[in-house]
Amino acid sequence: MATLQALLFDVDGTLADTERDGHRPAFNMAFKAAGLDWQWGESLYGELLAVTGGKERIRYYLEKFNTTFVKPDHFDAFVRELHASKTRFYTQLMAEGKIPLRTGVERLINEARAEGMRMAIVTTTTPENVTALLKSTLGAESESWFEVIAAGDIVPAKKPAPDIYLWALEQMNLTAADAVAFEDSLNGIKSSAAAGLKTIITINDYTKEDDFSQAQLVLDHMGNEAELFNVLSGDSAGHTFLNLELVKKVHAA
Repeated sequence: MATLQALLFDVDGTLADTERDGHRPAFNMAFKAAGLDWQWGESLYGELLAVTGGKERIRYYLEKFNTTFVKPDHFDAFVRELHASKTRFYTQLMAEGKIPLRTGVERLINEARAEGMRMAIVTTTTPENVTALLKSTLGAESESWFEVIAAGDIVPAKKPAPDIYLWALEQMNLTAADAVAFEDSLNGIKSSAAAGLKTIITINDYTKEDDFSQAQLVLDHMGNEAELFNVLSGDSAGHTFLNLELVKKVHAA
């Protein structure tokens, strides 16, 4: 059995509730700034999350939910500019400290650092969004804690394709047997499982009904000593919050 060498973290919904409290408001701010009357409510946004990637999500919205919109000339540039505006609004929200990390995330990251565990970010969001979240929640130096930041369009096929995980593992000179992934969504578990990674899920309001049968452990959050997790699927081996010892047990099982 391979020894656990690395933790691979998804970002949106896993490290923080950025979809509900960051990306959705930022999209709406960008729409307003562009003079568009689009408004993505929480329910609609939950449906849009079927598609990963912000530019892809805008296209999906127009294809399925706003079919009467007359696409402008140079539509690809229109989408790119709209998404770039959204990213600026998102980083502004991050800089204002609007979005905290989810329960137990900072504790687990600090525990991993203390033990010399290698870490990486593996996400479909942009590198700018990753940097903004890390700096606003963990401090200016925190980006350097992660050996690899696999983000955005670094691979052509986004989650649920396994490409982003495979790329991260290759950069770290690791195999899937050497790491554990942390995810929160159906597209996330499809991606990590297809890459051959054992995966721990922390659900959120948008993903609580998703099929996580491919995951080794499904929790409502990572938990802390003062705020214990609920185990939705899998074996927590008697633990009441997710620490590195439990992660190692999940990896070894």
